[in-house]
Amino acid sequence: MAQVGSLILENISKIFPARDGQGEVRAVDDVSLTIYEGEFLTLLGPSGCGKTTTLRLISGFEMPSAGRILLDEKDISHRPPNKRDMAMVFQSYALFPHMTVFNNIAYGLRVQHVSRSEIRARVEKVLDLMSLPNLGARRPNELSGGQQQRVALARSLVVEPRVLLFDEPLSNLDAKLRVQMRSEIRNIQRRLNITSVYVTHDQVEAMALSDRVVVMNEGKIEQLGPPEEIYRRPVSRFVADFIGRANFLPVVVESVQDGQAGITVLGQPVRTAAPFGPAVGAQLTAVLRPEALSLKNDPSLKQATVKQAMYLGSSSEYIVDVDDRELIVVESDPSTEQIFREGQSVGIAFVPETVHLLPK
Repeated sequence: MAQVGSLILENISKIFPARDGQGEVRAVDDVSLTIYEGEFLTLLGPSGCGKTTTLRLISGFEMPSAGRILLDEKDISHRPPNKRDMAMVFQSYALFPHMTVFNNIAYGLRVQHVSRSEIRARVEKVLDLMSLPNLGARRPNELSGGQQQRVALARSLVVEPRVLLFDEPLSNLDAKLRVQMRSEIRNIQRRLNITSVYVTHDQVEAMALSDRVVVMNEGKIEQLGPPEEIYRRPVSRFVADFIGRANFLPVVVESVQDGQAGITVLGQPVRTAAPFGPAVGAQLTAVLRPEALSLKNDPSLKQATVKQAMYLGSSSEYIVDVDDRELIVVESDPSTEQIFREGQSVGIAFVPETVHLLPK
């Protein structure tokens, strides 16, 4: 990926009046972000975190209260949407029901006064790209949900935008089709090398699609980085809890050496990175992902009581009680002989390298 800032947000804020008329709401609060040429970046967070408002600021559907938006070093902060060289794929598809697939896709080109011959060539090319070669004469109500989503994506791609924006485009599809479509979107984006900004509240979707993920909380960026970094090394309890699932255990620093802290987790001594430099005696929080824990018939291990057991086919999921604290354990590909039952007392083990420390 060329590390060239294709799209830059500089100290962007968006302030709305409060609904009760008293005061104001900072939907986006002093956000700075560089999106690189050809990158797939996802804005992720719960409802009300500011991700959709940020996308609307990028697209021009909202204007910033403060800050600048630069595209290829040009200030586009107050340009209307049709002057930004961007295209949006909406959650609702927003297809014209009275138009054929061909005419839906061609609409943006006709607005740009592209010649008929070029329109036909570009529409047919994008229909092939989206695996829709024989559906140009159909209307949207004759298509499946997945086909409609492909048409919406084709309509955005055919105008050859500088930046492609996605506003939760898969939320109306069933689970199996969502998995298929996110794979197709990622493959097409990589093939075309088009700079893309994607909004979702689905953590799995964000991790599967993105080069980098922006986790937002209360209008600010909580963490920015590759999916594996955000999952393995969250900077806050909010991120750890929002990205996947996590167990949180209170620990005390027993020693500090070479940037590592010595702690005790579930009765086992552990040394792990502590980049924020805690002192001996500091109270911290250890993060352990459910898949890093395992249950064993081993009396030498810290003992836990199985409170709930769920067999899910490819995995078994347990909620166990350890010293009056509930932990989630996920074990992959269990055999029937290894399934533990509710009420059973078992030893609990973990992978020491997966322990991650957060300030208390």
